[in-house]
Order: sequence, then C-alpha cells, then structure tokens
Amino acid sequence: MTVGGGAQAGGPPGGGPLVPPGTEATLLLLRHGETELLLQRRFQGRSETPLSELGRRQAAAGGARIADPSRPPALPVPAGPPRFVAHSPLRRTAETAAAVAAALEAAGVPDVPVLAEQALAEIHQGAWEGLTQEEVAERYAEELAAWRRRPWVAHAPGGESLGDVDRRVRAGVRPLLERLTAGTIPGTLDRPHVLGYGRGAAGVPWGVLVGHDGCFKVLLLALLDLPLEAFWRFPFALAAISVVEIRGGRAWLRLHNAADHLAPLEEGGAEPARAPGAL
Repeated sequence: MTVGGGAQAGGPPGGGPLVPPGTEATLLLLRHGETELLLQRRFQGRSETPLSELGRRQAAAGGARIADPSRPPALPVPAGPPRFVAHSPLRRTAETAAAVAAALEAAGVPDVPVLAEQALAEIHQGAWEGLTQEEVAERYAEELAAWRRRPWVAHAPGGESLGDVDRRVRAGVRPLLERLTAGTIPGTLDRPHVLGYGRGAAGVPWGVLVGHDGCFKVLLLALLDLPLEAFWRFPFALAAISVVEIRGGRAWLRLHNAADHLAPLEEGGAEPARAPGAL
C-alpha cells in the first residue's frame, strides 16, 4: 500500500482556509464530458485522451446551459456573464472549456477569458493510469482496496496523495478567487442564510471552473472546510454542473450534479452506464 502525506482522518485540511474572509463570489463547476479512455474503462488520471463523440455533445450541452443560466430551472448564479472560464490543462477539459466559451460567444458574451490552470488538473494516478479497471484490480488489489476505503492515507503507486492534491488546489484556486473578487466590496455574514429572502447582493462576480471528478472532490472539501476523509461523498457526473456560492467568506453548496441539459443525449440517467468513472 502506498501511504500519502495528506491530512489524516478527522484532522484539519492542509494549508488553512481556502476562502478569504468577506469573499463574495460564486463558482460554477463543470466536469468534462465522456472520453475515449472512459469508454475503454481505463483509469485516466493525467493521461491525455480526447472527448468521445458523446463527450463533445455533452460539452456543447453544458456550454449552452451555462450561457443561458436563467432558463428554467435557473442556475443559482449572479446576473451577468462569468468573469472567466478556468480549466485543467488536460485535453478533455480544454475541449470542454472551449465548448463553454463558444456557447457564451454564440449567446452574445464574447471575450470571456479562458485560463488554463494547473491546479485543476486531475489527480495523478501513477502506475494505474492507462490500465483498465480489471487490470488494476488484478495487479494492485491491496492498494486499490485501501484507496477506496481510506483515500486520505492511501493512493496509487507513483501517484499523488490527497494531501498533495489539496495543497496544489489551494495554491492555485486562491489566486483565481482573488482575480474573481478584485475591485468588489467584502461581504458580511450578518444577513439571512436561509433561501427565500431574495437573490442577495447585486454585482457579485462568478466564474466557471472546468475540471475532473477527483480534483473537484478535493476542491469542494477545501471550499466547505471539510476533511479529506469525506472524499468519496461528493461524486461529480460527466458534464454535470455544480454551484458553490460564497457569502461573507463562507462557502455553501447551492447546486450539485445538475444534468437536465444532458437529458436529450441520454437514454436512462444523468451519466451513461457505458462510461463509469475509474476511481
């Protein structure tokens, strides 16, 4: 078993709070579409793989949904266009981000900055990358079992620990939050926190992050100040949308795995049964 140097169960996340006090912003998280490696039931990690034909259609549908957020059921994002679309530098997320940018331009929102951000790259899966789920289960049975049971202390041989990913995500997302909130007025916690009391302050900025299931799990835990032992509790479906709103420096999950935009593409659910995740 490969043991990592990340946060232990019940311990604090690494690097201190991710969200600065007073932050007023919204982050929309979009996972990439289906890929060729997923079709082959292979562990992806940092491996480069293009979107499949269905994945390209999923990315286009996700982009169209983001470009029309007020379409019922409305996405809980502020009025106005996003300030940027930041994405993992891997091909599958770059293709998905390009679809988002194209949809925004088609909707009359041109010139939204598209940023490649290394912090959003998928978890490096070391020796498992490129192998099928069956091959990993046969060759690394003990390590795989440990990863699925206690991922905060175990990881793929030669891969990243969750502690390493947590530090990487925090170091890269903090500057994105600073960019997002530049020139805005800090907010306060002294206001209603129950939905139904209006849409909140006007002019709050929002940005789009295009990434991966594993990396997004770690990011969400960091935003919500939850320990890494909760890693498996927040799955991210292919091309689904999640929204994290930050009020007065406190993040809360407003939407998770919204996939209504994918309904015309699929026969029976939010994620095609033929392409399960390999983590």
